[in-house]
Amino acid sequence: MLAKCYGGTINGVEASTVEIEVYSVCGTSSFAIVGLPDTAVKEAKDRVSTALKNSGYSSKEEYAVTVNLAPADVRKEGPIYDLPIAICLLKATKRLNTEKLAEYAMVGELALSGEVRRVKGILPIVMEMRRIGKRAILVPESNAEEASVVTGIDVIPVRTLREAAMYLSGEIKIEPRFTDLADLVEAARESGDDFADVKGQETVRRAMELAVAGGHNMLMIGSPGAGKTMLARRIPSILPPMSVEEALEVSKIHSVAGAEKGGGSFVTQRPFRAPHHTVSAIGLLGGGSHPVPGEVSLAHRGVLFLDEFAEFPRQALEVLRQPLEDGHVGVSRAAAACDYPSRFMLVAAMNPCPCGYLGDPTHECRCTQRQILKYQQRVSGPLLDRIDIQVGVNAVPVKDLTGLPSGEPSSAVRERVMAARRIQTERYRGMRGVLTNADAKSRDLNDICKLTAKAAEEIRKTLERLNLSARAYDRVLRVARTSADLRGDDNVTESDIMDASGYRMLDMKFWA
Repeated sequence: MLAKCYGGTINGVEASTVEIEVYSVCGTSSFAIVGLPDTAVKEAKDRVSTALKNSGYSSKEEYAVTVNLAPADVRKEGPIYDLPIAICLLKATKRLNTEKLAEYAMVGELALSGEVRRVKGILPIVMEMRRIGKRAILVPESNAEEASVVTGIDVIPVRTLREAAMYLSGEIKIEPRFTDLADLVEAARESGDDFADVKGQETVRRAMELAVAGGHNMLMIGSPGAGKTMLARRIPSILPPMSVEEALEVSKIHSVAGAEKGGGSFVTQRPFRAPHHTVSAIGLLGGGSHPVPGEVSLAHRGVLFLDEFAEFPRQALEVLRQPLEDGHVGVSRAAAACDYPSRFMLVAAMNPCPCGYLGDPTHECRCTQRQILKYQQRVSGPLLDRIDIQVGVNAVPVKDLTGLPSGEPSSAVRERVMAARRIQTERYRGMRGVLTNADAKSRDLNDICKLTAKAAEEIRKTLERLNLSARAYDRVLRVARTSADLRGDDNVTESDIMDASGYRMLDMKFWA
């Protein structure tokens, strides 16, 4: 007898439909799985057989079973087909009485006891099943909250194989799970330490506000203990809240990445990823023999913080160049070609030299000129060219800390950032993939940045003084546009150009 239901497979951050067909006949006991399965899928025959016995579905008869996962030319990976294979097998051997199995989709890994375990990539699979018109999808209980944000399809949480079979046969009822996505995003609160705890550092605070308001990349250079990491860790407290569309987009990436990479649940706040400086190029970019998203994609619509920037492997830093420019990562392997979104804000921090005290007024630098040059050249010119805001961080003298007043709270800064983002949202309405000034296309800058006469003269002087590349020139214009947005001005003035070009001075000071 033939039985069929539906599941999904992941390619990048999107899912495609897989038809699970099971055919059985009485005879010599055998179990074959076809349809380009990987090792984990092939091992399903042992998990499924044992789970059926331990769930009370033993059979005195022997069956020759063939499982086909269609389309046959798409590679199937992981244990997500255990549950649909087991249910179809019950139907094909007449141990499950239901006539509507083809209306359902299901995913889930089976334990030997019959328990249904959590799987990766549940969110894009549920969205794909809704697209093809399935009435309901059976998912593991531990995946239900994440899956239930998708409307238009019933999400049925199941804890065991027996519970799933009883639901499909009508023996028990399980209420569909539903989670209001808009309520989740609305309920999210800003996180991170507050800028009110920071004393002094007005220049860096201003640079961070500018960077967050326009989504610009930022590099901080300063001596050990100057406060670079402390300031960066407070960026989440001034990030604007995500929209529902952004939350869904980010959550799909984390769902595909799975719990081992910090994903697997619905994301309601902008990501803040801070990988260790020993991370590999694949860890940052994504990929591997079985491609998964890397840190640049897990930081999509959020912040990627790279502390000790110059200590990262050179190869790992160089792979950042294309994602910073294009906003996505293309990973090509023999088995698959995947595309992962990676529109993130890069925040980096580093020392100016190996000992860390070059230019420090209270400590003497012990490095030779050769050592300093070699250290600084770990960050290449092309990568530095893609960093919009470069700022020096000077330590606040300890004797001054007690006398300085507390800084402006994050809530006040966040309000200004949100006001600037609202202006940008209106400006780029209808432009696909453009949400902030940092995303703006070069061809649109002349229309976006309406320069006053003095501003046009100032940008000409800046080009001559700093000898900027065409890319750096465009980035100066984008930062100047953000400076004007923070003031609520339609025109980019001379002060905005001076503000933006002032954050390119490290090009000359350290790398000239």
